[in-house]
Amino acid sequence: MVISLYTRPGHGPDPSVDHLVAEIPDGPLVAAQIRTVQQLAHTAARAVQDGRTVLVRCNAGYNRSGLVIAQTLIELGHDSTAAIDLVRQRRSPSALNNRLFEEYLNTGLGVAHLLAGLDTLT
Repeated sequence: MVISLYTRPGHGPDPSVDHLVAEIPDGPLVAAQIRTVQQLAHTAARAVQDGRTVLVRCNAGYNRSGLVIAQTLIELGHDSTAAIDLVRQRRSPSALNNRLFEEYLNTGLGVAHLLAGLDTLT
């Protein structure tokens, strides 16, 4: 399975590979985008539990993909600090350098989703 958070024409896996695409900005996320990250992470966690290989990719491979991977690790039982540390160990010390994404993970995406949704209640 491939999860793409950034796409461009001709930049996809073989048609036989499950491919999920959700363009997510490398900046503040609205509630719907946070929900999408939650759904992608849940799907990735289920795939890993089923013994499948999952590739999560974005433009540079640091923030957006790191956010989904860290949330996947949380879904698989890691706490947020351990998940963030593991992403940085395995990808790069520069991974998740978007501090807002780190705050989303430490707060919990469920809470971040609710807080981001407050802007739409006016």
